[in-house]
Amino acid sequence: MNKPVLQVIVASTRPGRAGRAVADWFAERAAASGLFEVELVDLAEVNLPFLDEPHHPRLRQYVNAHTKEWSATVERGEAYVFVTPEYNHSFNAVLKNALDYLHHEWQYKPAGFVSYGGVSGGTRAVAALRSVISLLKMVPVPEAVHIPFLPRFLAEDGTFRPAEETVAAADAMLAELAKVGGALRPMRLAS
Repeated sequence: MNKPVLQVIVASTRPGRAGRAVADWFAERAAASGLFEVELVDLAEVNLPFLDEPHHPRLRQYVNAHTKEWSATVERGEAYVFVTPEYNHSFNAVLKNALDYLHHEWQYKPAGFVSYGGVSGGTRAVAALRSVISLLKMVPVPEAVHIPFLPRFLAEDGTFRPAEETVAAADAMLAELAKVGGALRPMRLAS
């Protein structure tokens, strides 16, 4: 049996962002776990406009090529990890827009979070994100990776150098994503 596809979704699109470095590290860690086939999905590259579909996403009557491409990408995923900054005690508009474009494609798949920011490490962004993804019928795992004071962990070349506890948190979350994903697989196949 093929390994499930884990999509590591980079939420930040800002110039000079650190989120891509964090996502690159996490994707490498996920691939090394041997639990998943890993795809990095960078919302800066996906470049979705603000939701411009005339029909509700539940209908799957997409008219725009960018929506059809986004649908095919997300459909391929069997688990997701959202790598998100915290903006004003929440997650960013680009990620909300990407989530809102689709409905069925997200369902019955586990989701994890890698967040970063200042003192809170993005925990408030994750708290807001959990309720949104639950309404899309994704199943958030309790394990998460929170990175406070991110600049402390960036090398001069911009590479993310995680603390030991960050690595341990990532490994715990990956193990839980694999378990929950396996349990949800029959539900995905039945829908």
